[in-house]
Amino acid sequence: MRVSSEILVLQCGIVPYEQAREAQARLEGARQRGEIADVLLLLEHPPVYTRGRRSAPAELPMGVEWYEAQGIEVRDTDRGGLVTYHGPGQLVAYPIVALAPYGDDVNEYVRGLERVMIGSLAEHGVRAQTIAGLTGVWTEGERPPTGKARKIGSIGVHVSRGVTTHGLAVNVSNDLQPFEWIVPCGLEGVAMTSLTRELGAEQSVEAFAETIARRFGGVFERIPKAVEAADLGLDLPAARLRSRS
Repeated sequence: MRVSSEILVLQCGIVPYEQAREAQARLEGARQRGEIADVLLLLEHPPVYTRGRRSAPAELPMGVEWYEAQGIEVRDTDRGGLVTYHGPGQLVAYPIVALAPYGDDVNEYVRGLERVMIGSLAEHGVRAQTIAGLTGVWTEGERPPTGKARKIGSIGVHVSRGVTTHGLAVNVSNDLQPFEWIVPCGLEGVAMTSLTRELGAEQSVEAFAETIARRFGGVFERIPKAVEAADLGLDLPAARLRSRS
């Protein structure tokens, strides 16, 4: 599996969850065969709840039919972690990365993703942290449910034959209501937040995506190189600015 100093960055528009999974699978196979360098997909999803390998029915207390009636898909996935929500305004990053150059250390890779999120959030004006025993990235404050720390970023990864799929999600300007209808990441009493809520002004997903790409390159010692979907043999929408009412 060849190692490149570059990571290929593809910024997409809003991509349905299953279409993004198919794209990841194609890139995963190509990376395992050494046909491409590492890839970073940056995108948003239409409203969808995704259930990780350890998810339990109680995490969706209203029942699947109720959520689908609200216009939110429910999908099972092979990533780690429990149930979470994705929707427009939330940046999702899917790194398709060979772990061999990083000692095949999944835990260290996850720590790297945490550093990418924390550094990117700080650059945009929100100080964040990890909390021992809890997944993801949180705003400053003591641990919930008694403390005031709020969850702003999530991580869930899958590794097959030394190559990662899935990745991270950061709430930038998305609707937070759907998180209140579930038990997010299996954590009771958790308050979710976003860049927009923390800063009190609408934030740009596109600008945050550029920061994530640059920070990812810095943490994992790769040079980000922008590519188009066609360069990777994918049929995905190009990133575009979205008007908001």
